[in-house]
Amino acid sequence: MSGSFRRGLVALALAGLAARLLFVLLEPGCRLVGDEWMWTRWGTEIIPSERVAFSPLELHFVFHPPLYPYFIATLYTIFGSLGAVKVAQCLLGALLVPAVGRIGERAFGERAGLAAAAVTALYPELVWFCAHFWAETLFTFLVWWTIERLVHADAQGSARAAAVAGVSWGLAVLTRETFLYFLPVAAFWLYWRRPGGGRRATLLVATALLVITPWTVRNWMVFQTFIPVSTAGALNLWQGNTRMTRQEVYEEYWSVHGRAQKYQHTRRRALESILQRQPLWIFEKLRDEMPAYFAIHGQPVVHIERGAYGQVSRPRALAAVFVVLAPYLVVLGLFVVGIAALPRGRPTWLLLAFLAYYVLLHVAAHGYPRYRLPSLPVLFLVAGQGWAFLRSRPRPRLEPRRLGAAAAVALVLALSVGPSLVTWATEPWPPAWFHDRGVESPVEPGDMGEDQGP
Repeated sequence: MSGSFRRGLVALALAGLAARLLFVLLEPGCRLVGDEWMWTRWGTEIIPSERVAFSPLELHFVFHPPLYPYFIATLYTIFGSLGAVKVAQCLLGALLVPAVGRIGERAFGERAGLAAAAVTALYPELVWFCAHFWAETLFTFLVWWTIERLVHADAQGSARAAAVAGVSWGLAVLTRETFLYFLPVAAFWLYWRRPGGGRRATLLVATALLVITPWTVRNWMVFQTFIPVSTAGALNLWQGNTRMTRQEVYEEYWSVHGRAQKYQHTRRRALESILQRQPLWIFEKLRDEMPAYFAIHGQPVVHIERGAYGQVSRPRALAAVFVVLAPYLVVLGLFVVGIAALPRGRPTWLLLAFLAYYVLLHVAAHGYPRYRLPSLPVLFLVAGQGWAFLRSRPRPRLEPRRLGAAAAVALVLALSVGPSLVTWATEPWPPAWFHDRGVESPVEPGDMGEDQGP
């Protein structure tokens, strides 16, 4: 890693921090939407309250993992303001930049690493999330420093880096449970490196479980049920696979008494729904969820549509939509180029495995633009390789099979983003209810949870 590369990463991290802090200062007034109400209530009212006083045993919270509400509660208690949470998220967002850059340098080279870091620093949606109360900023930071330590442990044969990766893996799982089930894949990937792969893989798993297990034990003590982390996944899996309407699902869900009983019921109903849809289930889910996951849309646009920013003129709204969504299309285009130029190597396989895992996880449950945020750095990294390839002189000649792989990926992405492109081209925007302040905003998948009180 050259000195110029290190200086470039520092400059990009500072640029990312400046962009995020500037947005926090200049963002127009915006009301809380969806999960933000839940996270801020738990973080400012319930966890620091005299009754709970930060005690996990006094906290009746199990629908979501605990780290993000504790993150809010700690900062709010120390500084007395939610503004401190936004500043902390700006710092985490800026620190994501060197993680992505370092992974890119090891996997594809310094030019690709700096390109991916630059996108990470200034990508509008990542900047926007730092000013809002969602778990994505904290989770994405933890995931990608985990992967950075994992790649370092593999390349350098470092047991210490593997242990650090395990600790941050556990913290990521306590932020979003979705990362838990990739642990066996990463452990196998580490194990396959000789010599010492088995020792590093064991350290990774052991330290991750060491962080997660206390919360699992707490769930048993409070709810007398084995709940590894949280219960939301079972409900989302049921909603994403049942033929019932969302309202029918919630009516049945709320008819079950007790959080543990709800978890067991929804898990059973989810498996029943999947079995009932065999043998075409996976094909139906790919058809339905891939366009939702890769849609040309984003959470900032959702906030505009919901009227969270109040009355916004149509030209300003469309300009904001363009700023948010145009970079996504550019990244997808460079991603296809990068697929054709990907070097062979262990980091490449790990990154592609994570992207496939994360996409398929949400295909099995719910596809939604916000859910793809933690997987975006894979797109940035491969797009960075695409940028480096286009800038290289002389440009290497690509093998036919690499061009075929890129064409296949381009086809999948076209089928995935096509429906949202058609919607943008054929349907009026903003929605008819955009300026009607009296209409209740629609609720996106996963907003509704049971943990709304002590």
